This record gives sequence, structure tokens and C-alpha cells, in this order.
Amino acid sequence: MLLVTGTAGVGKTSLVLHWSHAVRDRFPDGQLYAELHGYGPHAPVRYERVLEGFLRVLGAPADAVHAEGEHMAAAFRSWLADRRLLIVLDNAAGASQVRPLLPATPGCLAIVTSRHRLPGLTIREAARRLTLDVLDQDGSVALLHSVTQGYRCEDDPAQVAELASLCARLPLALRIAAERAAGRPLMHLADLIGELRDESGRWEVLSADGDEESEAVRPVFTWSYRALPPDASRLFRLLGLHPGPDFSDTAAAALAGVDVRTTRRLLDVVAAAHMVDQTAPDRFRLHDLLHAYAADRARLEQTPQECHNALRTLLTWYLHTADAVRARLAPREPRVELVPAEAGLPEMWFADEARAMQWYEAERDNLVAAVRTAASGGLDRIAWQLAVVLRAIYMTNNPFQDWLATSRIGLEAARRDGDRGAEAELEESLGMAYAQSQCLAAAAEHYGAALALRRDLRDAFGEALTLNGLGLLELRRRNLAQAQAAFEDSRALFAALDDAFWEPRVAVNLAQVELELGHPARALGPLFRGIEVFRTHGDRHAEGNALRLLAAAELDSGDTDAALTHAEQAVAIATEIRSAAAEGYWLLALGDAQRTIGRPARALASYRRAPVLQEQLGDRARRAAAWDGLGQTHLRLGSVREAVECHRRAVAAYRDLDQTWETARTLVHLADALDRADTPQEATDARAEACDLLRAFTDPRAVRLRESIVQQ
Repeated sequence: MLLVTGTAGVGKTSLVLHWSHAVRDRFPDGQLYAELHGYGPHAPVRYERVLEGFLRVLGAPADAVHAEGEHMAAAFRSWLADRRLLIVLDNAAGASQVRPLLPATPGCLAIVTSRHRLPGLTIREAARRLTLDVLDQDGSVALLHSVTQGYRCEDDPAQVAELASLCARLPLALRIAAERAAGRPLMHLADLIGELRDESGRWEVLSADGDEESEAVRPVFTWSYRALPPDASRLFRLLGLHPGPDFSDTAAAALAGVDVRTTRRLLDVVAAAHMVDQTAPDRFRLHDLLHAYAADRARLEQTPQECHNALRTLLTWYLHTADAVRARLAPREPRVELVPAEAGLPEMWFADEARAMQWYEAERDNLVAAVRTAASGGLDRIAWQLAVVLRAIYMTNNPFQDWLATSRIGLEAARRDGDRGAEAELEESLGMAYAQSQCLAAAAEHYGAALALRRDLRDAFGEALTLNGLGLLELRRRNLAQAQAAFEDSRALFAALDDAFWEPRVAVNLAQVELELGHPARALGPLFRGIEVFRTHGDRHAEGNALRLLAAAELDSGDTDAALTHAEQAVAIATEIRSAAAEGYWLLALGDAQRTIGRPARALASYRRAPVLQEQLGDRARRAAAWDGLGQTHLRLGSVREAVECHRRAVAAYRDLDQTWETARTLVHLADALDRADTPQEATDARAEACDLLRAFTDPRAVRLRESIVQQ
């Protein structure tokens, strides 16, 4: 590991990127780069956000995202195994931001850049530190000459040296000054130096306390800024109001209130002066020192109302464009009546889901920043509406950190705005996010608040949705009676509303409760009807999930041939829709059917593939289920030692996850394997623990399992 430190603008990033390009052949599996935003106007990037991005780049499926960063870190290390990668972590705020992103594989190298020395990394991670200083006089002069060569005649060496000193010999300031000099080839360098000296004096008068590197380059910024045409300088200072780390040309057009073509021309002018960096054909970023400078210029040269109006227009554009993404990705989600967009605002339209998702991924950090900025800037309605719109997008790929942050901010904004319907939407959003990230107690609290609000508002459709979500939560917690009641109430409301989309989905959820209660025959009819509806609607994921449940119901009913057929169909759908999460889960149903029907070798293959997928996804609960199934299959094949080991791993995982029902069931399977291993006392202990755990459950299936243990 290498740690590159030095002051702002000294060239840390440029050096590292130049070196990484030169040695790319040493890392045949590629390079990963993350801008951590450790300094400047933006909040430092959470390591969980970086891990998610890295997992996506490495080819992990979109649902390899979990609220607990340690699970993502484990998945990341798994994906790095046996690979040779270079990982660049740029602009780190501290060691804690970096540690979860460091590879454990010998073939990988991490390079971290920071303005701080980060002694924790050199002590604990044995990082080698390279400290960059400002350029010496000769290097500064050489950099100036490299940019101005071919544009200016021979300048007085003493004056070139003076220009370098005025730039504090910082590469960022030197490059901007050199570009300014190259753009005015007929002007004497002494006159240019005089202008820069004037700006230095003016800044000393105008500026208050500031950090050393910022004060060193601000006169250079002002010098170049004043050389911009008026429309370009206006765009530059308005860019200081943008809340995110980078921006598109279309976002810049919305912020400036001009058309996209004009904005692109102005961005070219600003980029030519090295006041903004172009990172992609339509994307740009400001160095954090330049961003702070642009924001200062906006405060000095624009009225507060002008700044507020520009920011409101930008945030409104983000709101409406995010809603266009929602319309592509989740058209069935309830739509919010948005605040109206200003006339002339650039419109975004997405031809398909892939293009919509591409825009979302590019703007993801900006969307979170937009919610925060709207809430802190008195634009509460935009803040909560954007949070509600984003929920529909987040449901498709589970970026839990973003989901929870925007929903919390949106909820407070809705309360300030006095909109109780919006409160209900965001309470439910938090319930969904917490439930899907296995924070079940928090999920229950927010679902309960959402349900109370829905009922107070007499919102029947919203109440039905919340009841369905609450039922799914109680199913996860194995509160089966509560889950059944919630689903039944939800189904009745949807039926009264004549909602043909949601009613069959809730009916399938009810069928799952019947299955968990030990009534497989009652589950068969709703599952067959649900499958027929889902096929009519072309909803392949819902169809596959219903087929998985149908296979389990048929297996419990003794119809093993049908169970095998339907489990195979479910896995085929998961492969077709390229959902690793579905495949990893539905393979468990296939393995169960194969084991029961007497095909243990095939069952082993299914159970072995499932945990590989779950390892990549970071889903420890379903990986434990695969180990449990693998243990039962090994026992059937007579591989007793392997069976015991698999069951022990499953029990440990379930205990760690505090999943009582699953722990009890797996302890029973472990006891069976321990009997075969001729360790009767250990088997007795495992059954006793399982019996104690099962006392928490009163449903028929749990009661039967406990009775079977007592009778042994």
C-alpha cells in the first residue's frame, strides 16, 4: 500500500493517475478509482458507497448491497481473490474512510492520496508514505514553459520565475496562470505579473481567515476569472452553487437558465482556462478549491434571491428528471404531483430502462446532495418530493445508505411542510429500507407510523400498500398470525378498489404464510392463480418467486415430481432475467426438491452454487440456508463429517444474525448429523437448545417440530 500526501493543488492526483496509466500492464484485471471527497464543500463519501460502486464495476449484481458495510467489505474481498488490481483511493479524509476499501489479496495494490499524513495507515497497515511538496523553482518554471511554449516569444527568465513565485509554486495555480499567459501572447509578461499582483492585494483586503493553500491560489483564480467573458464568468460562479461533486452540461444549463448548446460553449471557454475539468463528453467537475472560489464569487456578485432562484431551478430539474427515471424503472409506483418546472427547463426523456439507469448512476451522489440542499435551503417540498421519487428507484437496486439518508431528510422536510400524506410515504419508505436491510425493529416502528397516518387520512390504497409491507415484515420476523392478518386486510382493500395488479401479489404473500403455518394444500390454489396472472402481465420475477413457493408447497404435500418441475422453472427464469439474487435463493428450492426425490448429486450442485452467489451478494442468511441444505445432502450420501461441518457453519451464521427460527431448525439437522457421527451428548445438547428456542413460537409447524424433538 502506498500513501501519497501533500497540500491541496500540489499534484497528488495527477501524479498517481499518470503512474497508474504507465503501469497498467502490471494489473491485468484492471484498476478501480474512487474520489473520496475528503476535503471541500461536499461531505466525505462513505466507504459503503465506494464499496457498492466497486462491486458493480467488478461485475457483482446490482443487489449486492447491504446496510452493514462489513458485509459489503466481505463481498468485496471475495471478488478480489486471485485478481491483480490497482485501487486508487483519492482525497481521503481519514484512515477509517479507507480501511474497509483496502484489499487483502497480495496481487492487489492500493494507493491512497490525502492532505493529511494519516499515521494510522502507516502504523497499522504498513503503508509507505510519499510526501509531495510544491515544485522547486526550476520545476515551476519548466511547467510554465511547457504550457506557453509555441504561444509566446522568449520571456524574461526573471519574470517567469517571479510568476512562479506568485503562484506559490503549486501546480494547480501554475497551470492556470500559464494558460492565461498563453492566451495573451502579445502582452508583456511584466504586465501580466502586475495584474496578478493587483489581484493578490485585492484578495488580501477582501478575504477573511482561510487555509494556507486556498489563500495561495485565490489571486491566480481571480486573475483568470476576470479574463473570462461575462456570460462564461456568470456560469462559473453559478457552478459554485451546485451541491454535488460533479455535474452534467444539462444540469449546468438548468442552473444557469440558458439552453444546453449555449452552456456547452460556455463550459468549453471555462475549461480552456483550466477553471473546470471535463471528465466525460457531457460531464465536468470543479477542483474543491475552485468550487469554494466559485461559491464566493456567486455570493459577492449575485443577489441572495438570484442564488436562491438558480438553486431552486436546478433542484426542480433534478426532481423532474428523477421522476422520468422512476416512470421507466417503476411505472406502477404511485406518482407524486410535483412542484411545477420553470419554463424552458431542459427536459430529459429516457428511451428504455438501461438509459434511465445510466442517468441515475451518473447522478446518484448529486441526487442525495440535492435532497440535503433542498432541505437546508428552505425548499422542503422539493426535498420530500425528491425523496419519495427516489424511493421508487432505490427499490430496484437497494442502495441502503442513500435510501435511508434521503428518506430521513425527506420525512423531516414533509413535517415542516405540513404534508401528512408525504409523511406517510416516507415513513413507509424507511420501513421498507430497514426491512430489506434486516433492521426489523426499526422497520416495524416506521411501518406502524405509516399505517396510522394512512388511516387518519382515509387513504385506502396507501393503507393497503402499507399493510402488505407490514405483512412482509412480520413474515420475516415469523410473527405468522400478524403477517396473515395484515395480508388479509391488505387484500380486502385492494379487492374493494378493484386493483387487479396488487391483489394477486398479496394473495401470493398470504399463500406463503399458509406454507409457513404448515398448510401447504391451502397455498396451492392462490399460487397457481398468481402464476397465471403474472404470466399475463409479463412479470417474470413475480412468476419465478411464485413458482419457488409452489415447489415448496408441493414438496410439503408429497408431490415431489411437480415440485422438481416448478423449481427448475423458477431457476430458469432467474437465469433468464439475470438476477443473481433470485437464482441464489431459488436454487435452494431446487436443491430441496432434488434431495427429496433422491438425486443427491444434483442437489449438491445446486446447494454449492447457491452459497457462491450469496457470498458475492453478501447475503449471509441465504448462504446459511444453502449450508444447511448441503449438510442434509451430505448426510444422505453418508458423508457425516462434511454434514456436521456444514450444519455448524449454518448454525453459527443464524446465531450471528439473531434468526431464532432458522437457528432452531438447523440445530435439529445438526443433531441428526451428530447422531450419525456417534457423538450422542452433543446431539442431545443441540436438540435441547433447539427445543428452548422453539418455545418462542406457537404456530403449528413450530409446535410439531418441538413435539418431535421431545419424543426423541
